[in-house]
Amino acid sequence: MEPLTEKEIRAGFANCSKGEASRIKLPDLAAVPWPDLDFLGWTDPGAPQRALLVVSAEVGIVLRRPEARRSTAMRSSMCRICYTGHTADGVTLFVAPLAGAAGRNGNTVGEYICSDLACSLYLRGKRQPRGRLVRQEESLSLEERVDRALTNLNGFVKRVTSGQLSSGRLSSR
Repeated sequence: MEPLTEKEIRAGFANCSKGEASRIKLPDLAAVPWPDLDFLGWTDPGAPQRALLVVSAEVGIVLRRPEARRSTAMRSSMCRICYTGHTADGVTLFVAPLAGAAGRNGNTVGEYICSDLACSLYLRGKRQPRGRLVRQEESLSLEERVDRALTNLNGFVKRVTSGQLSSGRLSSR
């Protein structure tokens, strides 16, 4: 991913107002490992239930994450973007308001994504899932896995930015 400026990031959010975008706390952009990223994702430290995904200088979306809760159950989940398997809290159902009038009316779409939004780092082996899960070996090359993840991410982003109810994966709050 090419490095982005604060202005580019704030201007690209499709599913929030300019005022909301101006209040988002950004990560330290100088410390972001841009060459290792296919998209930028983070949780707003000023609003822990708000997470952000920036796909390019033109496209970003605001997500809502559920309140943190402890889970003692031993279960595993898989991210629907990068297909990394995680234990209990490693995958979160992120929900995004649709862009435009549909989002203002409370319509949302959700996707199960790595809780830390670090799919790019998992794909490259620069971060490992917590717990005792062993990453499944794939015959796909890194480039093919990245292409698949970006296809999955772009599908989710398109559902959000289209502002239209479709595909049976949407709900109204």
